[in-house]
Amino acid sequence: MINLSQAIGRIEPSPTLAVSAKAAQLKAQGHAIINLSVGEPDFDTPDEVKKTAIKAIQEGHTKYTAVDGMPALKQAICDKLFQQNTLSYQPHEISVGSGAKQVIFNALMATLNPGDEVVVPAPYWASYPDMVRFAGAQPVIVPCGHKEGFKITPLQLEQAISSRTKWFILNSPHNPTGASYTLEEMKGLAHVLKQHPHVWVMSDEIYEHLLYDGVPFQSFGCAAPFLKDRLLIVNGVSKAYAMTGWRIGFGAGPAELIKHLATLQSQSTSNPCSISQIAAITAFQSPKSLLTKQATIFETRRDFLLDHIEHMKGLSCDYRPAGAFYMYLSCGDLLGKSSKGKVLSTDSDVATFFLERAGVALVPGVAFGCSPYLRLSYALHHTTLEKACQAMGQALASLD
Repeated sequence: MINLSQAIGRIEPSPTLAVSAKAAQLKAQGHAIINLSVGEPDFDTPDEVKKTAIKAIQEGHTKYTAVDGMPALKQAICDKLFQQNTLSYQPHEISVGSGAKQVIFNALMATLNPGDEVVVPAPYWASYPDMVRFAGAQPVIVPCGHKEGFKITPLQLEQAISSRTKWFILNSPHNPTGASYTLEEMKGLAHVLKQHPHVWVMSDEIYEHLLYDGVPFQSFGCAAPFLKDRLLIVNGVSKAYAMTGWRIGFGAGPAELIKHLATLQSQSTSNPCSISQIAAITAFQSPKSLLTKQATIFETRRDFLLDHIEHMKGLSCDYRPAGAFYMYLSCGDLLGKSSKGKVLSTDSDVATFFLERAGVALVPGVAFGCSPYLRLSYALHHTTLEKACQAMGQALASLD
């Protein structure tokens, strides 16, 4: 039996992928499963992006590139940041990885030491704390419940920062709740961070183009230009352009940090896929009308679900998600009820109940550090969501 490292013992497999794997297993056994657990748009990658990739293959662009992204892609990212976010970056301040997830991982691995702390608001994307632990540091979890709109307040941030704090991670629009910080809320956080020059900020903006009800996107870089020398903006093509499998994400930050991210990547994966990089250039240069159309569809799905969840006894969504494609459903009223003699004691029990009795896969809130909730992804066709609601409603009616 192999002796494992201490680092691997500090982390767990991705809970969202674990739920998806169980759903796939049941589906393979012949069960009808509707998977609402994965954050993956059901849209196809835009045709122009696919055509660019095919052409790149035919023209032989299949060799190694610069380790952290080809110059043309870095320039396209700089252009995107300037045109869409009024942020000024140069190519040497850009790092391209195999997905935004790798960029986050690289940044934490390159900067954290044992004893360091990272402030992580909860609910959180499940990978943040495990990445911090893998690096040997300690995540400082700050509960941000329904009363706070699932958003950290300046006072909470101030109380969480210590002399050992290395990073503060902010995600807006937010996974798993769909909450989005306003410009004023970001400025309030930035005011606190200004008083603590040893704290770096990681702003995960992967859901930038998925905002509803006319809510404008706010990059943390715009709210706090005076923090640019210790800010890493993380983004990519996965969510907005339906390119999850292409694995292209980027980080924009101080050149010194970007240099170390490249060093780490050179000894791990090396460059992202050359074809995917070329395809991403076309994505970043595509008309914004494509993004607006998809956001409108997601908004319609959100509104449909809000109407239906309201009539599901035991579940509630007492806030209006402003972005992304998730709902964070409160299931506290279901705890203590029973199904076929089995008492539902936790949100994990409730998620298992819906999977086994309704054939609907959801992720329990414990995976995101905030219970009792269920994360529902509405990145699926309207008719599929309607079937899921019917199945969930019937399952709820069977509870004792």
